[in-house]
Amino acid sequence: MPELRVIVSGGGTGGHIFPAIAIADSIKSAYPNAVILFVGANGKMEMEKVPAAGYEIKGLNIVGLQRRLTLKNLSFPFKLLASLRVAKGIVKDFSPDVAVGVGGYASGPLLKVAGRLGIATILQEQNSYPGLTNKLLAKKAKKICVAYDNMDRFFPKNKIVFTGNPVRENVVNIEGKRESGLAEFGLDPAKKTLLVLGGSLGARTINTAVKASLPLFEQENLQVLWQTGKTYSKEMLAATSDFGYDGIHLRAFITSMDLAYSVADCIVSRAGAISISELCLINKPVILVPSPNVAEDHQTKNAMALVNKKAAILIKDTDAVEQLGSEVVKLFKDDAYQLELAKNIAQLGKRKAADAIRKEIVELSNKK
Repeated sequence: MPELRVIVSGGGTGGHIFPAIAIADSIKSAYPNAVILFVGANGKMEMEKVPAAGYEIKGLNIVGLQRRLTLKNLSFPFKLLASLRVAKGIVKDFSPDVAVGVGGYASGPLLKVAGRLGIATILQEQNSYPGLTNKLLAKKAKKICVAYDNMDRFFPKNKIVFTGNPVRENVVNIEGKRESGLAEFGLDPAKKTLLVLGGSLGARTINTAVKASLPLFEQENLQVLWQTGKTYSKEMLAATSDFGYDGIHLRAFITSMDLAYSVADCIVSRAGAISISELCLINKPVILVPSPNVAEDHQTKNAMALVNKKAAILIKDTDAVEQLGSEVVKLFKDDAYQLELAKNIAQLGKRKAADAIRKEIVELSNKK
């Protein structure tokens, strides 16, 4: 096969960046001679994470359009025009066969320019409710890879390919890792384990809810593996130290997510698209507390896609402090309900999503 050249653009959050890297890894594993260039937004986390994964990245000085009235919006048109000029130079210099947009600020100018220059473009939409950038780019895209049903409400039906979301395969391969996980986190094998996740920075509501539930968890003899996020780690450590129950195991950030998933009997999590895609592949009962601080309230929509199939429990962010503890205890006491949730969520998992997206990219490149 002749050399395959692909630009992957987007980012801003791990929910965009990690799927992008998974797609690039899949291309490289199948086509070692492929040349891949990332394009991100200067100052965003992709400028650090992508080089750490071994790929070259170029940055655009692009910002998002704020949804409320703010002086920041005054600079938006100028930064957009400048980014379009820079993106045009990048595309012409690199001469890709295909440009892939994963959502986020930078994918807008890059894919817009690529489309104008006659380069095939492909979108990857992680959420059940698309972001503004992908909605705007859909008209010119050749293919749109999605992870949820009924996406023809937003995109042309003939362009949609149901691939699922790319996840880090090492994270969702948990078979036979429970013993290692118990040792890694210093857990008691005789106790039931609740895993609490609020994202890398943490989630104040979830942390406050868990803190309020500590007496209940001690009473029920539950142990908690709790990723507080770096922002809240000191505050939550002080709270648990004062409380004095040895069944609470805090981590600011969990790097060995496969081991954490392997020891969990039940999980409390936000409802970001990639988190949900991972949860669908590890087959454990889940309570979702969607973040309200996201565009179009898309985490609630992601969560409802599971709740409507009896594959997860949803607690609103505003209700979490009051309800989370009792919902966790109720779930742990109902083995049949745990099995039902685990069985239903397993049916929504889609493995090898990155490989499915890679096949679409290769097909569009005309270099099969």
